[in-house]
Amino acid sequence: MTLKSSDHILERMMALHPKVIDLTLDRVWRLLESLGNPQLSLPPVIHIAGTNGKGSTQAMVRAGLEGAGKTVHAYTSPHLAYFHERIRIAGKLITEDALTYQLDTCYNSNNGEDITYFEITTCAALLAFSQTTADFILLEVGLGGRLDATNVIDSPLACIITPVDLDHQQFLGDTISQIAYEKAGVLKRGVTAIVGPQKDEALEVIEHQAAKIGAPLLIYGQHWQVSLESERLIFQDERGLLDLPLPSLLGPHQLQNAGSAIATLRYLKMDEDDCASAVTNAVWPARMERLRNGSLIDAFPQNEIWLDGGHNPAAGRAIAATLKDLPKRDTHIICGMINTKDVEGFLRPISRHCQSLAALTIPNEPNAVPAVELAKAGSACGLTCNQGEDIRQLLKKISNRYPASRILICGSLYLAGHVLRENKNPN
Repeated sequence: MTLKSSDHILERMMALHPKVIDLTLDRVWRLLESLGNPQLSLPPVIHIAGTNGKGSTQAMVRAGLEGAGKTVHAYTSPHLAYFHERIRIAGKLITEDALTYQLDTCYNSNNGEDITYFEITTCAALLAFSQTTADFILLEVGLGGRLDATNVIDSPLACIITPVDLDHQQFLGDTISQIAYEKAGVLKRGVTAIVGPQKDEALEVIEHQAAKIGAPLLIYGQHWQVSLESERLIFQDERGLLDLPLPSLLGPHQLQNAGSAIATLRYLKMDEDDCASAVTNAVWPARMERLRNGSLIDAFPQNEIWLDGGHNPAAGRAIAATLKDLPKRDTHIICGMINTKDVEGFLRPISRHCQSLAALTIPNEPNAVPAVELAKAGSACGLTCNQGEDIRQLLKKISNRYPASRILICGSLYLAGHVLRENKNPN
């Protein structure tokens, strides 16, 4: 087989279906069958669904398991700078050669039939996972759960449902209850699910679906608790109490994500040191991450530059809470978003903690909100707004006018990926 570069194959895969998102499992089952059903030959799977915190929770579970000496595969989406970030084989990002081989195999096996980009690349990840031994797989849902391409594991070892909120309403429904129903689609008979903090209407749906199919639940507030006391993380369940350091990932919301991760590790019989590793060693880029080196940092050394890929109202509230807890400093935001998101719902809580907004049309994203529309939404939230088409240009304007300020770049994982590539590769 003549192998092609992964970028070239990924580009061809984008043309296999007229829609980016088309939720069904039929095409996935068909391709997996032609690949020899690799989903039946996987290490034990922990399946992670939810609206917010999936990636952070996965990162903490992985840090805990690896701290215990376990070998872990992991799948997440979307990527930030490079597709390889989506697939970790035994703790390391998949190599270019391995990715190219798996993508090429899936592309040829699909034989030109309709299949979405996410579906075929998820099949490639499952195929790669089936060919390398590991103790665990952490499998993150892409969108929803019930009809997500990852939902092909009949008997995972455990499931996690992180907080459910409004997002992707055009695909999952207009209410918290409807969205929770889709997320609860990952539940399986006899498989324990760890349930993070939920709104009442979401928890009601999750509990109903679990009872209907016979899935045991470990629910925040009922079976486990997590709290902040004297700058320590306090976790308690039926096994006892843990007194742990605060999460290395910033933001009050990371306390809840840490709770879900610790509850999962405790269910897997990991010890206190492993739980400490989970909260102290987890790394998850573009989640209230302060950039400390790179070409952008070299160009604007007098400013604090932060990056967050959150993009819905719940993420806006989480960012606002984090900004409130940071040392006081004038803060200005650069924001770019996708047109399927609630722009004002995201910006409004953040607007109380910053002085201005610079709106950016995300480069090379056909579904990006135009900067002029984003600026209008910022103005509606009471922010002083301007706009531009280049991240370096906007950083320069803010830095020249506010040389000692904090600059937060936020609104989209696609924008976060663009910034990480710019920071790595100077013009």
